[in-house]
Amino acid sequence: MQRRHFFTGAATALAAASVGRAALAAIPEAVQQTSADTAPPWTPPGVTGAGRPYSPVLTLNGWTLPWRMNNGVKEFHLVAEPVVREMAPGFLVNMWGYNGQSPGPTIEVVEGDKVRLYVTNRLPEHTAVHWHGQRLPAGMDGVGGLSQPQIPPGKTFVYEFEARRPGTFMYHPHADEMVQMAMGMMGFWVTHPKGKHPLINEVQRDVCFLLNAFDVEPGSRTPQVNTMLEQNIWAWNSRVFPGISPLVARLGDRVRVRIGNLTMTNHPIHIHGIEFEVTGTDGGPVPKTARWPEVTTDIGVGQMRQIEFIADEPGDWAMHCHKSHHTMGAMGHGVPTMIGADHRGLVQKIQRHTPDYMVMGERGMADMGEMQMELPENTFPMMTGTGPYGPIEMGGMFTTLKVRADQKPGDHSDPGWYAMPPGTQAREVPTPGATSRAPGSAADPQTPAAASARKPAGHHNH
Repeated sequence: MQRRHFFTGAATALAAASVGRAALAAIPEAVQQTSADTAPPWTPPGVTGAGRPYSPVLTLNGWTLPWRMNNGVKEFHLVAEPVVREMAPGFLVNMWGYNGQSPGPTIEVVEGDKVRLYVTNRLPEHTAVHWHGQRLPAGMDGVGGLSQPQIPPGKTFVYEFEARRPGTFMYHPHADEMVQMAMGMMGFWVTHPKGKHPLINEVQRDVCFLLNAFDVEPGSRTPQVNTMLEQNIWAWNSRVFPGISPLVARLGDRVRVRIGNLTMTNHPIHIHGIEFEVTGTDGGPVPKTARWPEVTTDIGVGQMRQIEFIADEPGDWAMHCHKSHHTMGAMGHGVPTMIGADHRGLVQKIQRHTPDYMVMGERGMADMGEMQMELPENTFPMMTGTGPYGPIEMGGMFTTLKVRADQKPGDHSDPGWYAMPPGTQAREVPTPGATSRAPGSAADPQTPAAASARKPAGHHNH
């Protein structure tokens, strides 16, 4: 992390609501983070401010914003600014974010904390910050033009309120929202309970991330902000597989995963190998009588979901959005389906005129996970990622849950690939005569079968 100072004099600060001069006399320094690695949980020095130690969260491919205590108030400093996010190794995107990253840092407090948040605007246009899901005075809600003046470029506003209820929340702009959120401006907020809560379990692992999406044309670096539904980069915390860190747990751990959705569509999040319960939303903890076991939960636009499970099955388990095109990288919407088409003898003729031409999809698209096709500079492949047994053929909203018996408590480091115990892995069964079929038959995997079409019966249109 790098530290730097912004606007240390009170004369440069404007308030979202009235605060004392002493509070504005010295703005806390703004901590910066540019690494895309998952930072370890941040344990605050000294007391928490609410009288109860808490188990800090782990932000997947992100970090928690440090704070300082000032006369019983926790003070934070967010800086809205242009950033460059490495979405996967070698794939860089120009975004807007906070404190050097998109998403911005996670803000972590305890129920009952008095918080003061300084927001410095280093964007080329005005902004404001909405504290999504919080109970607070209307003047601190952060809707530019409605509850406050916009924060002009170069100015600092301050928000001040009490964290009145525990739960899973987020923050994002409510100023030129379509552009600023499409450029990556968002962040997570977690409020821990100040005492033992009847609906909030103690957990050994607490992980959070935001779902976000971008339209980054091949060869470019800046998202298309006018895209409404046809995004091509589907991300968790502005990272795409294989750049998304795994979730790691010790066998028997109770794990909580907090997920927020700031895309333009819903996402059915699915975890292999375990069952979970939705234990909370941005509206608060879910009553125990309203919970049921799931393996997939649909997260709507603007919603938060808090899921919990016992990591009681060792192994490497897939965790992903169950919309298939959300686990892929950039691709065109106008690519025709070529399954069943016979390209024999055609490729060489086309390559005489178009040397870069490649056959795509005559046997499905799995070949895309293996081929080393040359792409425009700074273009994320459609399928990527390699596991211990070959290409995983995924991208976008995909990662793994790694459960290990020998993982140390609180250790979130990647343990590597799971070694399957003997007799517990799918294997090939020899089939007599499997390779003796004549080329061109329907069972030959290398030669497409003849395609046929049947027109529906009915009246003809003349």
